[in-house]
Amino acid sequence: MSLQYGFVKGSREVLLKYCETISVADFRAENSSFGRGSIRNLLVHIANTYEFWIGQQALQKEMVFTSYESVSNVEETRQLFNEIDKLVEEFVTSFSRSSLTNLTVIINDTSTKANPLKLFTHVITHEYHHKGQVLSMSRHLGYTPIDTDIMR
Repeated sequence: MSLQYGFVKGSREVLLKYCETISVADFRAENSSFGRGSIRNLLVHIANTYEFWIGQQALQKEMVFTSYESVSNVEETRQLFNEIDKLVEEFVTSFSRSSLTNLTVIINDTSTKANPLKLFTHVITHEYHHKGQVLSMSRHLGYTPIDTDIMR
C-alpha cells in the first residue's frame, strides 16, 4: 500500500501545482453543477474522506473533520494533505501485515466489515473520482486542465 500511495501523492502534487495556476477566487468559486460546490471544497472533501475512513474508522482516532472554510488557498490545501499523508503512513504501518483482516466499520449507523485494503482502495478511488471533477470544474472556469494520471 505504501508504494501505491506514493503514486497517489505524486499525482496529487501534479493536481495541486495545476491548482496554483487557478486564481484564488476561481479556486473558491461555487458551482452548483458539482456536488461540493468549488474546487477547494472538492479537495477538502477528499481529505475528509481520508479522515473518516482511515483516521476514524480504521485507526479508531477521534477526528476533527476539516471544514471547507478553514482552507482558503492551494498552500493550505497542500498543508492539509501533508496531515493526511501522516494519517495514511500510520494506517499503512498499522495494517501492512494484516491488510486482509476484516475490521468493523460503521456506515450510516450500520456496522459492517471491511479489510484495510478495501478501505485504502475506497479512499484512493474516491480521490481520483473527485480529481476528475476538479479538472472539469476548472475547464468550466476557462482553464485548460492537465494530465494528472499516474501514467502520464
